[in-house]
Amino acid sequence: MTLEITGKNIDITPAIRERLEFKFKKLEKFQLPLVNKHVMISKEPSKTFKIEASAAIPGGKIVASAEHNDLFGAITELYQKLERQINKQAHKPAARRASHSDKPVIEEDEVEAVDA
Repeated sequence: MTLEITGKNIDITPAIRERLEFKFKKLEKFQLPLVNKHVMISKEPSKTFKIEASAAIPGGKIVASAEHNDLFGAITELYQKLERQINKQAHKPAARRASHSDKPVIEEDEVEAVDA
């Protein structure tokens, strides 16, 4: 599926499109399919760039935003935020849950032997 890029107060150049597509291609290493990828880039009156991205993944949706004085710096910051979220989702099934349930159970006979 293609990456949809929207620009507000800024023209989307081929270099910007290429950088965003490269960053989203790098996110594929986590083996999670990204669906409905959308990026919105806006230039704020304070001369900063604000980038917001969203994508649907199996079991949820990831959303991130970044603000930076440099456009490509904002893209890198956005990529890092998306990478953290996808990494968390990719490793969620393997996470140890309820580790307290594996604690050994002390029998009553053992408690009496320790008290004596």
